[in-house]
Amino acid sequence: MEPKDYVVSKIEGEYATLTEKTSGEELFIALALLPAGTDVGTKLHYEMLEYTVSE
Repeated sequence: MEPKDYVVSKIEGEYATLTEKTSGEELFIALALLPAGTDVGTKLHYEMLEYTVSE
């Protein structure tokens, strides 16, 4: 899978909605799989089965 960049657009309970920056696709994912401190507006980079905070 190729690297992708996301922005956290919504958090509901223990789940987050991520919006892919280039295509606008939405992804629903458990907060436990995201870096600690992730909040609405956090920019994330996905690569090698890992999410990291990006600038």
